[in-house]
Amino acid sequence: MSSIFYAFSKVTATLVLRTLWRMRVVGSERVPCEGPLIVAANHVSYFDPPVLGCALPRPLHFMAKKELFDIPLLGALIRRYNAYPVDRGRGDVGAVKRTLAALKAGHAVLIFPEGTRNRDESRGGESGVALLASLSGARILPAYIDGTRRLRLFSSIKVVFGEPFSVGDGEKASREDLAKRTDQVMKRIFALRE
Repeated sequence: MSSIFYAFSKVTATLVLRTLWRMRVVGSERVPCEGPLIVAANHVSYFDPPVLGCALPRPLHFMAKKELFDIPLLGALIRRYNAYPVDRGRGDVGAVKRTLAALKAGHAVLIFPEGTRNRDESRGGESGVALLASLSGARILPAYIDGTRRLRLFSSIKVVFGEPFSVGDGEKASREDLAKRTDQVMKRIFALRE
C-alpha cells in the first residue's frame, strides 16, 4: 500500500513540477537502479527533498528534522514518503542506525551534507555523509539542485546527477579521513553547478 501511494504521488508531483516549474533532470542514466546508494545534494529550500524524490528514478528514503513530525498531518504524510526523524541538536544514534539499516536493505538514502538549508552555499559539509558511506560501503551519488531557492511559478528547476563514487570500504575511518572524504563529496556536488 505504501509503495503504491509513493509511486502514485511521485507521478503526480513530477507532472506538477514539469508543468509549473519546468523541471529538468540531467544525468538520470547515472543513477544505479539497485543497491545501497547515498544521494548527496546541496540544500537551499524545503522543496529540495520532494524535487529529488521526483527526479530520482527509484524510491528515496531521507531524514527530516524531528520537529516536522510533531506538525499534525505533515508528520504522518512525510512518513509515507519514507522520511524518518533526526534530532539535529545532538548526535542522533537512532537516526544513524536507521540510515545504515536502509542502506543495508539496498535502499537509496538522501543526505544533505550541509546539515541544514544553506541558501548562499557558504556552509561546508558535515562529516555525516562520509561516515555513513564509510560504515555502509554504499556508493555516493552527487546531485545539484538549481532553481528552488526562489521558487516562482513557471520558473525553472534543474537537477543534475553526477557519477556515483565510493569513499569507504565498510570500515571505520579516522576524523581526518572523514573530513577529507566530506570535502571530496562537496567538491563533486558543486562541480555539477556548471
